Amino acid sequence: MFSPISIDKFLKDYKKSNPKSDVDEMRAVLIETVEGKKNGTVCNQCEQPIWAVGSAIVGWNGCFTCITGEADSSEDYEIDSVCF
Repeated sequence: MFSPISIDKFLKDYKKSNPKSDVDEMRAVLIETVEGKKNGTVCNQCEQPIWAVGSAIVGWNGCFTCITGEADSSEDYEIDSVCF
């Protein structure tokens, strides 16, 4: 299970790790992927529910496993409003 995080907290941490990034653009993409997850968007590869944070970062709709190649998401973040 993911560790829940708010969009604002995620973006603050993201900016710290990626100082040259456009946080406003990432916010827009992240909001879009969160809405997609809420509306049932599935992974382009395996048709499982998407990982909103990962999908926003990599730029395509993917689940945690397809994006990372791992099964354990317990140390990774997902936006709190879509954590089930």
